[in-house]
Amino acid sequence: DLTGIESMDQCRHTLEQHNWNIEAAVQDRLNEQEGVPSVFNPPPLRPLQVNTADHRIYSYVVSRPQPRASYLTGLLGWGYYFIMLPFRFTYYTLLDIFRFALRFIRPDPRSRVTDPVGDIISFIHMFEEKYGRIHPVFYQGTYSQALNDAKRELRFLLVYLHGDDHQDTDEFCRNTLCAPEVITLINTRMLFWACSTNKPEGYRVSQALRENTYPFLAVIMLKDRRMTVVGRLEGLIQADDLINQLMFIMDANQTYLVSERLEREERNQTQVLRQQQDEAYLASLRADQEKERKKKEERERKKKK
Repeated sequence: DLTGIESMDQCRHTLEQHNWNIEAAVQDRLNEQEGVPSVFNPPPLRPLQVNTADHRIYSYVVSRPQPRASYLTGLLGWGYYFIMLPFRFTYYTLLDIFRFALRFIRPDPRSRVTDPVGDIISFIHMFEEKYGRIHPVFYQGTYSQALNDAKRELRFLLVYLHGDDHQDTDEFCRNTLCAPEVITLINTRMLFWACSTNKPEGYRVSQALRENTYPFLAVIMLKDRRMTVVGRLEGLIQADDLINQLMFIMDANQTYLVSERLEREERNQTQVLRQQQDEAYLASLRADQEKERKKKEERERKKKK
């Protein structure tokens, strides 16, 4: 009824693609009808490169509160730290060497991305089982597809990397990410892509964005004709603070999107004008050819007389 699909088999196939999420299935179908490619199309052959080293990037880190220690406890702590420092240095040096060697012997299985869309769907299913179905609308496609859609639609892309084993992940997902006001902001102003770093697709994005801790959020947009990370939010951030930070990042960078929209409109108008000129030239050329043909026929007719 919502999409106009008459075939029940096609309806079932579409719902199965979207893990029986009717809202996502309907939205994706409507996007297709408007000419927007489905997120289940193959990823682009040449993925967009994201600029992660812009010197104007905004970074916001929330540190975990540390218990205040007494003066005596502090002295004992510093003493213990200096005594253990040589042992810690030796231990971590050997551990790093071991891990480096292990990468050549046994590569990380997450480095082989074989089913990126499957990784996303699996993560969304896990998220809904654990935290419920009330959450921002997840982009049900690969990271590359999300980047291309954000570039084409000139929208902000919010990327969330889910650290399954981090101590702050559950609290962030339940109390911050699923807060109604956060959901409203993300759904109305951004595309939202998320994945677990335990999945190959999430691990690949993690290697590109280089997060330091979790929860991790990155805001990406088209800036100076390149997809660029314009904001990084790390640590356990509360809902109100997250809204303020996202609004600050979007307001600070909105002019780039406005400028790009104006440039696109100008390019489109130039293209339309050029097309109209080409069509007028071809019409004039055809008219001249038709006149020449008639003159030639008239000359041949006179010769026959």
